[in-house]
Amino acid sequence: MQTKPPLPPFTLETATAKVQAAEDAWNTRDPERVALAYTEDSEWRNRSEFLSGRAAIAEFLARKWQKELDYRLKKELWCFMDNKIAVRFEYEYHNNAGEWYRAYGNENWEFAPNGLMLRRFASINDLPIEETDRQLRWERPT
Repeated sequence: MQTKPPLPPFTLETATAKVQAAEDAWNTRDPERVALAYTEDSEWRNRSEFLSGRAAIAEFLARKWQKELDYRLKKELWCFMDNKIAVRFEYEYHNNAGEWYRAYGNENWEFAPNGLMLRRFASINDLPIEETDRQLRWERPT
């Protein structure tokens, strides 16, 4: 069976590491790599879209990063218990027209015993910003 440490039940240290690993993976903007953190039958709610399964997640992420250009994400551990983690996050991106946005939100995560994410429920709001108001500048990770 595939595992994705750290494994539940989480401690402050392992929950923080799990959040950082997710941030690092999402900032690669590699849909296939990111999708490997989820179970084959993972359930998602992202805004008003409901997804089921790793393949659907990878397809969703590919569409997302075709529209959300120069995407940069920051996650923060909010709380954790047993096999669940809650995070707050913000990310910035621009569209093809060059309009910049900052998105804010919360995610609730539930993990299988092997450390893969079984459920992810995200609530997200977008705020139009000027490029000069960006806070999350970065060099793309390798």
